[in-house]
Amino acid sequence: MKKLNLQNAIIGVIVSWLLLFVFIPNLMIIITSFLTRDDANLIEMTFTLSNYAKLLDPLYAKVVWHSFYMAAIATLLCLLIGYPFAYVIARMPERMRPFMLFMVIVPFWTNSLIRTYGLKIFLGTRGLLNEGLLTLGLIEKPLRIMYTEYAVMIGLVYILLPFMILPLYSSIEKLDNSYLEAAKDLGASKFQSFVKVILPLTTPGIIAGCLLVLLPALGMFYVSDLLGGAKNLLIGNVIKSQILNVRDWPFGSAASISLTVLMGLMLFAYWRVGKLINKKVELE
Repeated sequence: MKKLNLQNAIIGVIVSWLLLFVFIPNLMIIITSFLTRDDANLIEMTFTLSNYAKLLDPLYAKVVWHSFYMAAIATLLCLLIGYPFAYVIARMPERMRPFMLFMVIVPFWTNSLIRTYGLKIFLGTRGLLNEGLLTLGLIEKPLRIMYTEYAVMIGLVYILLPFMILPLYSSIEKLDNSYLEAAKDLGASKFQSFVKVILPLTTPGIIAGCLLVLLPALGMFYVSDLLGGAKNLLIGNVIKSQILNVRDWPFGSAASISLTVLMGLMLFAYWRVGKLINKKVELE
């Protein structure tokens, strides 16, 4: 009886927390996105759809497109770097894997904003990277990396790479070696085994990793602010500026809700793809 009461109390605390700090704030944002901006009181209780229509304005549409472009490139780079890294870890002796995973997780112990400041110092004109290249004689003058798209890409990959490696490792580590042995017995080369066997079986990990990188990359405004300057905005920068600077809460809320809906659609697509893959495996 006491155990049941404790479980109910824990469930009640969790539900109350979610209602108070997740459901109600999001409901307020949804409602605000359909209201009108008021210079005096921030919000006027007049229903409108103009906040969502405003997202189709060429100025904001360009920022949205640029956000997807930057996030997609960062996701691709994370996949190209993370897949071989995760594969190597998964094929290491079991006693070495925990240590390597620990090294992947260590960056999470430091706030990503602090790490971005550190990267800013590293990539600066007089930073460690340029000083090292000048000392080695590889360049004659410092490279201008800061406040460019390249700096934002480097920042996004630097922060989000672990989110790609972990699901990939989980997927590769569960791979049944008997499939690879069967492919080898049938005369498949290593490349053919990778394309025909390993890649399809690790597709869920690839999709999960891409979502875990793509979705946060769209909203990491502080990476764009610190490393990219005013010319390399993400949709997160628009939301931040509309809420804090312009004080247009309805439009900022509409942009935020649109991004949330997009994330939900991507997660739904991932769920559907996962179900289709599992059904295909069961049929085979």
